[in-house]
Amino acid sequence: MNEKLDQFLARAELFMARVEASLPHGLSEPDWNASIAFRYRRRSSGQGVISAIGHIGAMSLDALKEIDQQKEKIQRNTAQFVAGAPANNVLLTGARGTGKSSLIRACLHAYASQGLRLIEVDKADLMDLPDIVELVGQRTEKFIVFCDDLSFDDGEPGYKALKSVLDGSVAAATPNVLIYATSNRRHLLPEYMSENLTYTHTADGEVHPGEGVEEKISLSERFGLWVSFYPFNQEEYLQIVAQWLNALGVSTTQIEAARPEALVWALERGSRSGRVAWQFARDFAGRQASNL
Repeated sequence: MNEKLDQFLARAELFMARVEASLPHGLSEPDWNASIAFRYRRRSSGQGVISAIGHIGAMSLDALKEIDQQKEKIQRNTAQFVAGAPANNVLLTGARGTGKSSLIRACLHAYASQGLRLIEVDKADLMDLPDIVELVGQRTEKFIVFCDDLSFDDGEPGYKALKSVLDGSVAAATPNVLIYATSNRRHLLPEYMSENLTYTHTADGEVHPGEGVEEKISLSERFGLWVSFYPFNQEEYLQIVAQWLNALGVSTTQIEAARPEALVWALERGSRSGRVAWQFARDFAGRQASNL
């Protein structure tokens, strides 16, 4: 009888251990000295985890060309934030491959020695943003919560969660946390031609958008700083190509000779972006190094 009772108790303890493991727990702190950048992920068990990013691509502000105005705005806002002065949440929008994410990464490297840290959060995990802010709120470092390539479809839960946080909730008021987001959509939600019909004109000539349009504008409007990026023209694209080739050790003569190939490369890709310039530079420099 006692043997059966012992077996039952052992099985019950094992069952309870499995149940406890499956229950959500509070966020545990990572080793903040392990890196300057971290990533938040929600595991299949429902437990959220902040883990250090082991390899962070080197990027300097000087290496980013043809976006001087955008660079000045982001760098100034980040410097204010790190210094403890008032600063804004930032929305970077515009053409793909023009340096939005690279600019944030470059600012991280520039100000990491002054206590700046970054936590990358996917839009699917934005519901947990208050927990992340609460975890880091008492630390001395400054944290950028980074949402890359952010956009929402109608009705996604992360949309309302982010909107609530940006609107000045208690969690968002933490002075050592800002949200930086990049998006190809200016208002973060899909926009349709039919929505233009909801605009109304008053007798004095003022234009008022309909409720649906107002709702779409309301999220992006909560970011204090908007920074727009635009497609590069041909000469700007070639300047970026030359800068990357020079960084990869290609000679001035070879850089000049690479211009026609760089234009063909961009034509084949259908884009003259900084990303395309970087990809061409790697291909060209690699071929030169291998004598192919």
